[in-house]
Amino acid sequence: MGRGTPLLEIRNLHAGIDDISILKGIDLVIKPGEIHAIMGRNGSGKTTAANIIMGHPDFEVEQGDVLLSGEDLLELETWERARAGVFLSFQYPQAVPGLQVGNFLRKSVASIRGEEAAKGAEFGSSLKGAMETLDIPRSFLSRYVNDGFSGGEKKRFEILQLLLLRPKFAILDETDSGLDIDGIKTVAAGVNSAVRGTDSGALIITHYSRILEYVQPDKVHVLMDGRIVATGGPELATQLEERGYEWLDTKAEAEGLA
Repeated sequence: MGRGTPLLEIRNLHAGIDDISILKGIDLVIKPGEIHAIMGRNGSGKTTAANIIMGHPDFEVEQGDVLLSGEDLLELETWERARAGVFLSFQYPQAVPGLQVGNFLRKSVASIRGEEAAKGAEFGSSLKGAMETLDIPRSFLSRYVNDGFSGGEKKRFEILQLLLLRPKFAILDETDSGLDIDGIKTVAAGVNSAVRGTDSGALIITHYSRILEYVQPDKVHVLMDGRIVATGGPELATQLEERGYEWLDTKAEAEGLA
């Protein structure tokens, strides 16, 4: 894929749930090697956007397109999107008692990247490198998936999956939630390692600028009432931390977006 070709393209996306419109015309283009961020108040539509891209069955697309490398994602089932290279880091990962982390990772890699990638030295080397990047001890592999994990451990585990699965496109829904500053730095290093210098891309959904200070996204988008009302660089996230969202309420009203 050429660097000028969009990896993810969203065109005029209108979507909602239970006959309630949430997204009201979203346009977004992310190129290979890019990391974008979406910020916004609670209820602005951030997580809805993530669920639509991944294919959550409860959400309904009213109109618009979502393309991955030119392929219509809306025509694919959720598992088919995963196979096509879409990865979602959950805001609240579920525990799976009885399933060991090591077995889960190996089976996940086999399912997404093929049996050979989950065997022998290649898998062992990839796993070791990813765990070192995220400062995860070897003993972690014998624990049960998310069972008794702290908030920080859950987030590290999500990024560990990202590094091993090597998806085309990753959606990280509040991956920085509940992390201390060291955890944020570690998770950011994992995200940068997975995307920068590759043909992959990522969309970070967050309330805060902290993780963006270390990731340095190519673009930051502000979502308000289901519409993108502002787009800029990392400095936009800093402005939001300092000024809140009120100044964008005024801007949206002036431009007829509110």
